[in-house]
Amino acid sequence: MDGFERLDGPTEELSAAAMTGTLYGVGMGPGDPDLLTVKAQRILMRAPVLVHFCKRGRRGNARTIADAILRDPAREMALAYPYTTEIHPEHPEYVTALAGFYDEAAGKLADHLGAGRDVAILSEGDPFFYGSFMHLWRRLRDRFPVEVIPGVTGMSGCWTRAGTPITWGDDVLTVLPATLSLEALAERLRGTDAAVVMKLGRHLPKVRAALSAAGLLARAVYVERGTMAGERVVMLADKADDDAPYFSMVLLPGEGRRP
Repeated sequence: MDGFERLDGPTEELSAAAMTGTLYGVGMGPGDPDLLTVKAQRILMRAPVLVHFCKRGRRGNARTIADAILRDPAREMALAYPYTTEIHPEHPEYVTALAGFYDEAAGKLADHLGAGRDVAILSEGDPFFYGSFMHLWRRLRDRFPVEVIPGVTGMSGCWTRAGTPITWGDDVLTVLPATLSLEALAERLRGTDAAVVMKLGRHLPKVRAALSAAGLLARAVYVERGTMAGERVVMLADKADDDAPYFSMVLLPGEGRRP
């Protein structure tokens, strides 16, 4: 009897595991649907639940990338952020609202996963690079199987479309969020060989000032909607206005060793 009892536990665990769905973080690439990986397309075609983040009342960019593939709205679930740019990310109300949003979203996905349904979260660029997916991954990874499908990053797409090699030889690349202070941006720019500045939006004037303070403005390249419709590439010094959409960034190419 003891032998049979010892076998029951693992057997029951295997049975439960077979009924549990897998959480997929699917990298959607920088915007051009042709840059989706084969594996990403395979997961999108077969997952019974497809999740994308969006601003309230709008479609998310990750979902737009998938337009050429997805034709079954019944599988889709939109997660609308309570805030995007309305208040500062460090404001207590923002932090509380976003934490509650991710907790509630994780609960919804847990219901699907617990019922044996795979869930694929569509993520711009790569899921583990400044991705909203990571907040759900952190809440669910200890409860359900997880697989992350890497994607071409937005910055890779931008420097490719700009025709600008970003690092040479021993160049050190620094990735900076434009949300840093002007002083912090200028200091980090001075201390690196090459840089990518992301999350521009309303911060573009500050980024321009930081590059000027570091003596690097002449090298900076502005890329807007890289690989997407409406793509624009221009030297930042030649950009007359300070308007920048969310999907834009500044590249500072390295000038390292070249045989």
